[in-house]
Amino acid sequence: MPAPPSSAEAGADPSPPPGPPLAELPLGGRELFPTYRLVGYCGTPGAPALGQLDGNLPRKTKALQAYADKYPQDRKPLLVFELIVVVVQSYQGADGKYRRRIDNSVVDEYLAAARQAKALLLLNIQPGQSDFMTELKRFESYLREPDVGVALDPEWAVKAKQKPGVFYGQTTGATINDIASYLSTIVKDGNLPEKALVFHQLNRYVVKDESVVTPYPGVVVIKSVDGLGPKHAKVLTYNDLMKTMAPGVHAGFKVFLDEDKRIGGKVMSPAEVMALTPPPEYVMVE
Repeated sequence: MPAPPSSAEAGADPSPPPGPPLAELPLGGRELFPTYRLVGYCGTPGAPALGQLDGNLPRKTKALQAYADKYPQDRKPLLVFELIVVVVQSYQGADGKYRRRIDNSVVDEYLAAARQAKALLLLNIQPGQSDFMTELKRFESYLREPDVGVALDPEWAVKAKQKPGVFYGQTTGATINDIASYLSTIVKDGNLPEKALVFHQLNRYVVKDESVVTPYPGVVVIKSVDGLGPKHAKVLTYNDLMKTMAPGVHAGFKVFLDEDKRIGGKVMSPAEVMALTPPPEYVMVE
């Protein structure tokens, strides 16, 4: 008896059936740069002093989009909601860590609003006397989403017996690498698009051994310079901190709507921000 025809001889397609489509960034694609320029607000509910994202998210989204549209159109503006999910406190709290975690219900609300706006959600960590990794793992389920990244606030990462606001906090390049590696594993396991990992820096002290910071697959590391006050002081801080930026790290810049105007007389315009060298790829408005 002759052998039955093979699938190829029978005209069948030998290739496996296609899998589900790969997850993408909110405006499409799987890589952040150079396609996009990130433009964001930060904050947390009930604390207007910490930034614009203290509530009324539909109105804030419209304002942020209008601001983002003022930047050059050489890149697509991708909105960012930088939600402070671990908020430093001036008092110890129940566990003595000088920080509080917001409820998951709040994260859910902000993630839904970010998705409505086709924006990224970054989980900002101000750990007090806790540590970044402990706090991040509390929110790991959100990090497994394709549109959620991380922002670190080293100035609020203090040592035992130090009180936030009295002492500057500090992190290390090795710690940033540990978090980048952790996120890279999540990206690989979930076949996710690139994740942003931002670390905010207002002076050289708050990040020790920055030169060892290394990009990991699927993770885009961004150094956001946080100097406030008059334009000339902000530019000097930016220029100084750019000198210590490790290869492969991307530049970011923060604009303070209240403090810059109160201390410096005016807020830098988008044209002034983009005149910085290098031009920032992430602009955060607080």
